[in-house]
Amino acid sequence: MARPRRIVLLRHGESEGNVDDSVYERVPDHALRLTETGRRQAEEAGERLRATFGEERVSIYVSPYRRTHQTLKLLDLDPSRTRVREEPRLREQDWGNWQDREDVRKQMAYRDAYGHFFYRFAQGESGADVYDRVDAFLESLWRSFEDPAHPPNVLLVTHGLTMRLFCMRWLHWNVAEFESLSNPGNGEMRSLLLGSDGRYHLDRPFERWCTPKPYGHTG
Repeated sequence: MARPRRIVLLRHGESEGNVDDSVYERVPDHALRLTETGRRQAEEAGERLRATFGEERVSIYVSPYRRTHQTLKLLDLDPSRTRVREEPRLREQDWGNWQDREDVRKQMAYRDAYGHFFYRFAQGESGADVYDRVDAFLESLWRSFEDPAHPPNVLLVTHGLTMRLFCMRWLHWNVAEFESLSNPGNGEMRSLLLGSDGRYHLDRPFERWCTPKPYGHTG
């Protein structure tokens, strides 16, 4: 099994929806574009990634959203050393279709009170739903490592919540641990690095906004 030396998770650059939540009333979430700030964030992330990967090959999976595809293009990675696949299971949490700004704000307050993992948006998904599809993707990803020629690097261009849930599943965090962590900023990365012990370790933690309070002995 050719396990990669690193699995890099990258959140897309700043999008129109990150600066103006009224845009969701006019534009589908999947069609939102990067802002100029988001484009710069993606270009800066590309500089860091090119330095990290060097001349090594990279297997890339990108969420099907416009902002993630734009982010990937602006990374300016060498196409001769990359294999790119669009992966719908890495998409953003679904908050419904055309979104009423005030209704979504109310639901976000309900989610904060109820819990980000379990709260399901009306006509949308809960964090638990996203976890399930991330879990299915992880199984597919792991099977890809059976190819002896698998690249030494994997890059996932995705969304903040999806990044946290991927790490939750990979590193076996409990729900309380997940709930205590904040999303990375736009254009930020986290990497799972293969250690000498044969395990993957997160290069740096997610910011923690509260102390985890698990219900039972798994904490």
